[in-house]
Amino acid sequence: MSTNPDLKLDHAANLARLALSDAEKAEFAGQLADILHYVEKLKQVDVTGVEPMAHASPVFNVWEADVARPALPVEAALRNAPAHRQNMIVVPKVVE
Repeated sequence: MSTNPDLKLDHAANLARLALSDAEKAEFAGQLADILHYVEKLKQVDVTGVEPMAHASPVFNVWEADVARPALPVEAALRNAPAHRQNMIVVPKVVE
């Protein structure tokens, strides 16, 4: 694809199924040109030796330990169900 911001904008708008007016294209073309210029500047940064990461700060598991416990009794699980049959919640049919 060309580096022409107008062509990239038309292509992106087409992919997003957006119908842009001429005024919107003019506004967004300038914004897209600024973004592409910034991306080119970022490409100049030397990242040799920089470890790739998914998060800027460490992520820790904050969930409880996975410990087996007694299950919820069937009566309690069905207590608020609008309808139940054979120890199962009855829901409307969604697939023919």
